[in-house]
Amino acid sequence: MGEEPSSLQHASARGLPDGPMPKHVQLREILRELAGDELPHGAAVPSERELALRYGVSRLTVREAIGQLVTEGLLVRVRGKGTFTTRPRIDWQVHLASFTEDMRRRGMHPETVLLDAAEAVPPPATAQALGLAPQQTAFWLFRLRKADGMPMAVERGWYHPDSVPDLLDQDLTASLYTLLSQRYRLQLESGTQTVLADDADAETARLLGIRPGRSLLVFRRISTARGRPVEDMTSWYRGDRYQVTMQLDREPGEP
Repeated sequence: MGEEPSSLQHASARGLPDGPMPKHVQLREILRELAGDELPHGAAVPSERELALRYGVSRLTVREAIGQLVTEGLLVRVRGKGTFTTRPRIDWQVHLASFTEDMRRRGMHPETVLLDAAEAVPPPATAQALGLAPQQTAFWLFRLRKADGMPMAVERGWYHPDSVPDLLDQDLTASLYTLLSQRYRLQLESGTQTVLADDADAETARLLGIRPGRSLLVFRRISTARGRPVEDMTSWYRGDRYQVTMQLDREPGEP
């Protein structure tokens, strides 16, 4: 028996029907099903010209449907090559948890590459955040985080030396939060996190496997344990792999 035809092969030669649902929305949902259920990650989707002929719509309609799925992270355009399926964005519910824990909870295999580690005098903003004396040194870690082999984030973090003595002698390719808990008996209790957008510089782009200038989500987290600041970490996440969801509640008594 031959292979089961895909949803694209089921397309009517008459094109998409007229009706209350715009044609770009109809095509978007067809492509969503294709990208989510039928094609493997990294597979090419038909060209704009082929989709326009197959569904009897304009290339502008095709471009709009594809553009919406690119924005959602289901498709990615590669200049000179075409459009390809990709993994859906990871929805990050903001909470105080390690990358390793978060990826395992999602059924993905986490991996950490230690790029550099040192004891050095941190920038003034970090010294103030960690409550360090002038010219007091701290531990600095530079790590690449992966999930299922795909680069996801670059982390640069500073750690208070009084809280984590001999940190640089430990295995820094595993979960750092597990290390803090098991070796130093530190449970990170609270933190403040700042989220902003940035463009990838040449080094970060190379590590994440993206083009320089691509959009990144940047998180700066200052975490405390036993009422003292322990960590000042900044992470650069691929903007095409992550989205952030936050719970918003109205304060009691607000109009």
